[in-house]
Amino acid sequence: MSGDALLAAWQRGGWLRSVDHALAQSMRRLRPDTPEPVLLAAALASRALAFGHAGVVVAQLDELAREIDPLLDLPPLPAADALRAALFASPWVATPAAPEADRVLAFENDRLYLRRYWDYERRLATALRRIAAGEGDAAFALPAAGGPQPDLFAAPAADDDGWLRARLAALFPDGDAQAVAAALAQRRHLLLVTGGPGTGKTSTVAGVLALLVEDALRRAAPPLRIRLAAPTGKAASRLAEALHRGVERMAGLLPEGVRAAIPAEAQTLHRLLGWRPDGYRHGADAPLEADLVVVDEASMVDLPMMCRLAEAIPDGARLILLGDRDQLPSVETGDVLAALCDAAGGGDAQPPAPAAWLAARAGLAVPVTAPRTVLDGHRVQLARVHRQDAAIELAPLAAHVRAGEAEAAVAGLAEARWRGLRWERGGDRALPGLLRERALPAYRRIAEAPDPRAALQRALAFRVLTAVREGPAGSVALNAQIEAALAPRGGAFYPGRLLMITANSYRHGLYNGDIGVCWPDPDGGLSVWFETGPDTLAHWRPSNLPAHEPAFAMTVHKSQGSEFAEVLLVLPERGARVIGRELVYTGITRCRSALLLCADEDVLRAGIARRTQRGSGLAERFGIGS
Repeated sequence: MSGDALLAAWQRGGWLRSVDHALAQSMRRLRPDTPEPVLLAAALASRALAFGHAGVVVAQLDELAREIDPLLDLPPLPAADALRAALFASPWVATPAAPEADRVLAFENDRLYLRRYWDYERRLATALRRIAAGEGDAAFALPAAGGPQPDLFAAPAADDDGWLRARLAALFPDGDAQAVAAALAQRRHLLLVTGGPGTGKTSTVAGVLALLVEDALRRAAPPLRIRLAAPTGKAASRLAEALHRGVERMAGLLPEGVRAAIPAEAQTLHRLLGWRPDGYRHGADAPLEADLVVVDEASMVDLPMMCRLAEAIPDGARLILLGDRDQLPSVETGDVLAALCDAAGGGDAQPPAPAAWLAARAGLAVPVTAPRTVLDGHRVQLARVHRQDAAIELAPLAAHVRAGEAEAAVAGLAEARWRGLRWERGGDRALPGLLRERALPAYRRIAEAPDPRAALQRALAFRVLTAVREGPAGSVALNAQIEAALAPRGGAFYPGRLLMITANSYRHGLYNGDIGVCWPDPDGGLSVWFETGPDTLAHWRPSNLPAHEPAFAMTVHKSQGSEFAEVLLVLPERGARVIGRELVYTGITRCRSALLLCADEDVLRAGIARRTQRGSGLAERFGIGS
């Protein structure tokens, strides 16, 4: 197939969106001699963004097509070698050897990008190398893969007094991975602290901050400027609350002045970086005023935002990323945390220099590994579960889902092998009965609460989570069914109605994902009440709220950063190809004490077996595959 027919076949078959086709057509108008394969490749690179891919591998264009629609016959594709040659020869395409800024596309390591996302990847890698090196003038001081580690672990004389060993023993008496992370944070300027729910990520960071603040005090150094952030307002609030609890638990072990120096509030990343309509206040040219930045729920941070964050970290400052790499990736482009974890290793071993330092200075023994990449040893994986409700045995199911062991997961659920887990195999047909049985009683108890604070607490007892937004098993339809039962006489607002904010509003102090409850206000009207701090509530009349929607049923994506006592997780029969193990894992781990899973067996099995992989060259920029 030649000429206009190639691009037309993909457009006619519905494989391309209007925006993808428009990009190719614009390129054709500006350069009529652009080969058709280059135009198609540009359209597909644009199409890949809808699936979260920063770039698409030329040899795997057919896999992208299967992701778009696995059922239709594949339209013609140009031969890979011919396409590579056309891309290298095209004035539209930047490469490392020809990085001109006016080129729309970029091609590197057989991966085709829209130029902007290639730039984000390269800039992020450069910024993280600078942070990891510990100083601005050493932006490339980190060695090539397999080379020696920088001398960040040459202990100064102050370490010889045994202070660190004694403080770690007091704050982390088990001497497990939490202690390793806290010790490494004294030397590492870039640290990934990863682990599943209940493994103590925020407890670890509470100890990290306490040790860093205490060390600064004992050395009479300037006070540490610490900033806490998360991708959403809800996640930021949970980080602040969890950190506060962690510091309070250690209160009797902390010297005077340490608690007061640890911040009590966290911000969204947008607010931290100073979002404004024309861009962001902070970036490479205007760094944050901070010595340490902690970011929770890092799996939710997309490639452009992580790039902006890393570039805004000042020279010599620390960046700690907390997250669970097995959760769903960001809604937008990229899977940054997973890529960094791939580059940083499994998180259970350290290269020789930091391993020796941990043994000598912290009294901690860790396995030793030969470094593969420049980020090896910059990750600590927390595996031990410190917080688990006795009513539920979630860990075995979560482990099977993470590993893609569909048969083992299905067999365990079918045999009711795990406490607190129930599987309803009726699929979409079972939903009306389950809503009547479990959801409606739980939601009616919200309206019976004595006050809005108690109502918000009761709202955390139960939640319906869905894989999709649309369709009979989507959040829109399920919210409509629940509301029809709760308010049979109609009316948009009624006591006990749950609402979720869907757009950040800095004027209100409300953020995407914040959940409020309709409740009478002191003036005799009906307002929507939100927790705006650990001990504070605020309320607005419905007409004054930013964009919002019902929150009795939420998508799993929207539930990230939240936790509920009991979860009803609904996997749809239609549109099931969007379900992957990351979505199933994220959904099941939102519960604390009970899980009710409504899913057809074939849908569940296929979802656990399917891994969501996003095209990215980020890990390669730290030495993976080199």
